[in-house]
Amino acid sequence: MGVSEAIPTQPAFLFDLDGTLVDSVYQHVVAWREALEAVGINLPVWKIHRRIGMSGGLFVNALARELDTELDREILDRLPTLHTDAYIRHFHSVRPLPGAVELLETLTEHRVPWAIATSGVERSAKLALELLELDPQTPVVTRDQVRYAKPDPDLFLTAAERLGVGIRESLVVGDSVWDLLAARRASALGIGVLSGGYGREELIYSGAFRVYEDPHDLLAHIDEVGVRRPL
Repeated sequence: MGVSEAIPTQPAFLFDLDGTLVDSVYQHVVAWREALEAVGINLPVWKIHRRIGMSGGLFVNALARELDTELDREILDRLPTLHTDAYIRHFHSVRPLPGAVELLETLTEHRVPWAIATSGVERSAKLALELLELDPQTPVVTRDQVRYAKPDPDLFLTAAERLGVGIRESLVVGDSVWDLLAARRASALGIGVLSGGYGREELIYSGAFRVYEDPHDLLAHIDEVGVRRPL
């Protein structure tokens, strides 16, 4: 899908992955819990969920603030890898979210440029991309490829650059407050989906100008965000 093929009057889409296109948020929660337990840390599951969408490094920094005792740096450095290992063990239960494949196919059919920008590392993200049956040439930006992850804007700025579109002409679609904060900092409009477990009001307060149930609901209302389809 080349930039020259894009319809200039329509926006580009920059998608988060986990909780936005694939139903994987709770697998990530369980994976973080297992990683933490492996180093002797017990943290309530709800506190873990509130930070899904951050990069592993930011998650670890946030975790350090939650605990009364100071953790050894070596332990903290091990956690992202332990999390990825645990997530891959649980990946068999991950599924595409309703309408995700159809939404991406529709955008491609109507020559609307889109890319994926995820705080996940390539090792775990590629499994989700295979699950979605995406072309290997799909523009994908992972945590490994940028200096800072969400809520910093680097992932979305890099994704827009790869598409050859302006960030102000792009729509960021995400399920977490971290996605939408990153969108605001990148100067892009944000669209929220409820499929990651955050509430509608939280997403709106974080900058979403529209909120939909999941990719299927977004596809059903795609004209509301500037994509024109023949009747």
